[in-house]
Amino acid sequence: MKVAVITANTAVYKEQEADKAAPVVKQLVEGAGHKVIFMKALPNDRSVIATVLQRMADEKLADLILTTGGAGLAATDCTPEATLDVVEKQVCGIPEAMRAHVATLTKRAMLNRCAAGIRGQVLIVNLPGKPQAVKQCLEYILPEVLHAVTVIQNEA
Repeated sequence: MKVAVITANTAVYKEQEADKAAPVVKQLVEGAGHKVIFMKALPNDRSVIATVLQRMADEKLADLILTTGGAGLAATDCTPEATLDVVEKQVCGIPEAMRAHVATLTKRAMLNRCAAGIRGQVLIVNLPGKPQAVKQCLEYILPEVLHAVTVIQNEA
């Protein structure tokens, strides 16, 4: 399975700080036996994020796109909105499950606004921006997300 990892963080995009979340995603995905074929930081810009998500899905560059960052409460956070701009079907259960799982660890999980959905035969899932939260969420949802991709691609 081809997986793309997109970090929505203007400071990381401008190389003003290191990307600490995407390497966690890569480690977990590759540990599950799948290939990360694309890793890139983008600015917190709804149009830019939506354009990249749409292009990757429409050109079938990845089977699964995992985003990290941009799903909090800051004025610049726009990853869920960009995701919802391009998906054709929402998969609400994925972010609901992430929030429910992390809520057993911290009440701040309720502040996460992640979204998930399908465009064509590509699943797009927003993850939090903090490395620890990424690890907690992705370890919990990854088996079901991988299954979802096979179903979407009619391979199940």
